Amino acid sequence: MNPIKHMAIIMDGNGRWGLKHKKSRNLGHKEGLKTVQMVMKYCIKKEIKFLTLYAFSTENWKRPIKERNYLFSLLEIYLKEKLEKINNEKIKIKILGEKKFSNKLNNLLNLAEKKTNKNTKLQINLALNYGSKKEIVYAFNKLRYKSKISENDIDHSLYTKNIPDPEILIRTGNTQRLSNFLLWQAAYTEIFFEKKLWPDFKYEDLNKIVKKFYNIKRNFGKI
Repeated sequence: MNPIKHMAIIMDGNGRWGLKHKKSRNLGHKEGLKTVQMVMKYCIKKEIKFLTLYAFSTENWKRPIKERNYLFSLLEIYLKEKLEKINNEKIKIKILGEKKFSNKLNNLLNLAEKKTNKNTKLQINLALNYGSKKEIVYAFNKLRYKSKISENDIDHSLYTKNIPDPEILIRTGNTQRLSNFLLWQAAYTEIFFEKKLWPDFKYEDLNKIVKKFYNIKRNFGKI
């Protein structure tokens, strides 16, 4: 059975779900938080130590300002209401990406990282203002004075330093692309594209993917 240390998810389909059910993209984003809670509990139950959630990409700044502001306010409310509970459950929060938000949100994100820093039950990596190409450029800029650069050097210069590469990457929403997410880290990741929109993605769907992963023969170039 293949072990899982790290699961990564592109949470796609919130806006479409909201338009379909509530005629509001924003309500779809709010509903998607329930799925996030489910996945967190699943990872703890299965002893998966790292969960990376693609929450807001560098390209998402192109979205309407009202939708962006709603997403940020949703995150603010969530952290205010849940941070103490998250910490008590020994969950660590790490932000992947540049914190270029309001002072209020930046302070909350910094507090979440600081408060939960020593927790070890589950590490949640929130990819916020994250773009994989930008991350790789960031790594190369850190290494620009080295005469010779190795893969290990790059691994240790990315936002994901000291985080194992994901064994599983799931994208919901019936879209089959990586959208600038963990391009370096996903070199040997098993990728699962799920037709369901993120708020419709249930425990049974996640468990089905994990069971399928357990039975995959992973060769890593070997026969």
